[in-house]
Amino acid sequence: MCGIFGCVLKSGSAAPIIHSALKRLEYRGYDSVGEATVNMGKLFIKKDAGKIDEVHSLLNLDDLPGEIGIGHTRWATHGAPSRVNSHPHFSCSEPPKIAVVHNGIVENFMELKKELDDAGHVFRSKTDTEVIAHLIEENIGEKELALKTPSSSPFEKAIFNAINRLQGSFAVAVVSSYEPNKVFCARNESPLVLGVAENAFYFASDIPAFLPLTNKAVYVENGEMAILSKNAFEIKKIFDGSSVTRDLKQIDWAPEMAEKQGYPHFMIKEIYEQPRCLRDTLRLQDKYLELLTTFLDRAREVIMVACGTSYHACLAASYMFSKLSFLATHPVIASEFTGQHGKSVNIDSTILAVSQSGETADTLAAVETARQRAATILGLTNVVGSTLTRVSRVYLSQQSGPEIGVAATKTFTSQLSALSQLALRLAKKRGKISQEDIDILDEKVRRIPDIVEKIIETQKEKVKKLATKYRDKSCFFFLARGISYATALEGRLKLMEIAYMPAIAFPAGESKHGPISLIEKGFPVVFVCPPDQTRKTVIGNIMEMKARGALIVAICEENDEEIIRIADDYIEIPKGIPEILSPIPYVVPLQLFAYYMAIERGCDPDMPRNLAKSVTVK
Repeated sequence: MCGIFGCVLKSGSAAPIIHSALKRLEYRGYDSVGEATVNMGKLFIKKDAGKIDEVHSLLNLDDLPGEIGIGHTRWATHGAPSRVNSHPHFSCSEPPKIAVVHNGIVENFMELKKELDDAGHVFRSKTDTEVIAHLIEENIGEKELALKTPSSSPFEKAIFNAINRLQGSFAVAVVSSYEPNKVFCARNESPLVLGVAENAFYFASDIPAFLPLTNKAVYVENGEMAILSKNAFEIKKIFDGSSVTRDLKQIDWAPEMAEKQGYPHFMIKEIYEQPRCLRDTLRLQDKYLELLTTFLDRAREVIMVACGTSYHACLAASYMFSKLSFLATHPVIASEFTGQHGKSVNIDSTILAVSQSGETADTLAAVETARQRAATILGLTNVVGSTLTRVSRVYLSQQSGPEIGVAATKTFTSQLSALSQLALRLAKKRGKISQEDIDILDEKVRRIPDIVEKIIETQKEKVKKLATKYRDKSCFFFLARGISYATALEGRLKLMEIAYMPAIAFPAGESKHGPISLIEKGFPVVFVCPPDQTRKTVIGNIMEMKARGALIVAICEENDEEIIRIADDYIEIPKGIPEILSPIPYVVPLQLFAYYMAIERGCDPDMPRNLAKSVTVK
């Protein structure tokens, strides 16, 4: 996601330090950059879309005056990359008196923006962040503030009250000419850590930003605000302003490890980030969800085009839309779209294109073919401002943040979450399932991040042992039925991508039509077998494989004694997951298995040979 940094120096110039720190956050991915400093009671701001070096060459970020400042690298979620949408954002007053940077998503920004519009505030950008600056400004004028903390200044109270009104995830930092000697920063879910040095205090999204400056850190927890001044810092609870005492931590990471937050590789870091990313995907903008749902409701049929991992998400989504909303959806590999459907699409066709980068060449070529034949183009992507967002009638940002690892992990589960929310909303609009069932499924969707978190924590050691056991095998089968076939395909792809292990995935019912001929004693077969309507048939397929000497690895529900008894190895998934949501949690052990297999086989999971993160050639 976005990167934020700021500092309060006892002496010297803050701007060059902010500039260097933002460079150290480049690995997080970004599309624009900006800084704000305070000097002689005035705010100074420079920002623009583009890479840090490009913006610096145009604006000279280092000549902003002052010993106090904040900086930001932006990954767009609301509003395309542009100068006006880049951070810092500021209040209405001229010259500006309040500047804000923000990492995360303000869920209720539309509601707050309308309220502030009605109060006369003038908005410059299309971001959710800008409401924070205006909300603080509005609170300064209030005679009675909700928070009663006698030691707080009026400006501090205004910030507390603004932060308390925000819903969603955020790490927010504020500088102002109202209190020119302080930086205020607060967090809820999005990361925030303080750096403590002899002559300065720092804050950042990640430790790498300040690691060359100090290795002493203080972690700010959810629901807390840190107030930095030249001689001290203090931490307070956002809810009531009460003080918090927190010990310093000494960081012994090497710089290259710091970028990965202590993880050995970006891939495992991003697997662990999935619970947070899934929570962010639950904060999709209602307006765009409703627009997409309306277009889907009008469609006679929907063709979903994508490549690789995104195609697997589309395959799972085709089951979701069919089962929940009775809508025929056809997942098509993008490179095959023109030959398979190019002449048949027309003005009545609806195309839902799914691409993490929004720049996948084959997907864009399919979209262009459909556009030329007047089809309606809808998009799901992770990159606002990408080509896919520009050519789509309506698009949805999955909000999973930048993914550095080449093998898609968190972006896949976020795509599935976004598509399941669309399917559920469409089912409600069409009246195809009862309100009671909708409420139950909605509650289950919201529990998925916690379930994924539990799987990672409870099953990782078991998966490691499986990787050690199976590392010398020459080939794998992945078998499943129904929606779990998409999970099997994705598990197979991860293993091939990063461990260079030949692997085959089939619907389990097709295994008898040829693939079973490969089975011999010791051949490993991975079965994805949630307790859905296909379970009994899958058990029959397991027995067929065992009868021919296969080693069975089952991904099954916890305490499924029947499957556990016949499997050679098994990974357990928590109970109570509906069939249509099962690919999200059930794919996580397969991601971990691929990662640990790569490590066991001496492969670099972050740099798989011959592959690129975004495939921009046909």
